[in-house]
Amino acid sequence: MSAAGISAAAEPPWPVDALEVGRVVDAWGVKGWIKVQPFSNDPQALFASRHWHIRPPEPHVLGASAALVRFPASLTITDLRGHGDAIVAAPQGIADRNAAEALRGARIFVGRSSFPVTGKDEYYWADLIGLDVVNRDGARLGTIAGLLDTGPHSVLRVVPDEIASGADAERLIPFVSAYVDAVDLEQRRITVDWGLDF
Repeated sequence: MSAAGISAAAEPPWPVDALEVGRVVDAWGVKGWIKVQPFSNDPQALFASRHWHIRPPEPHVLGASAALVRFPASLTITDLRGHGDAIVAAPQGIADRNAAEALRGARIFVGRSSFPVTGKDEYYWADLIGLDVVNRDGARLGTIAGLLDTGPHSVLRVVPDEIASGADAERLIPFVSAYVDAVDLEQRRITVDWGLDF
């Protein structure tokens, strides 16, 4: 069973800066629309790019039906809109609910270069993950492994280079100006007002 009849010759190349930005969770309506769960509270990347690159879900997500489904390499989105905490989209060539349901679980990637430009002191989480974190004294605290969304602000998950056993192996630093002095994407470093004993 094919999820879409898109010609392989028309497929654009996989972007070298592709980032996973969401996942198809279900069909929406009867005319081929899909429901997408974005991986960000502000899914600008999905709205900015009308060309989504697709990878199938991990085998444990698809289950026994995995062998029957062939996912397209990409989708061209003709229409999309917000729908609660999700997005609903109309992919070109997906004409009915059955074809949309066949996309369930598909992982959506967008080239980082197609993300909207951020404003001053605004950053995409994807740009922060992997940056080195040092304090005002130049002492290295570790590397950003991820971020947590607490509602009012994000929190940096900083993992030391040598993870010690115990609950204090990871530092959680609020990503606010009271603690973050500078973000240098070119040097891949964040400077924070944070002690080694915090």
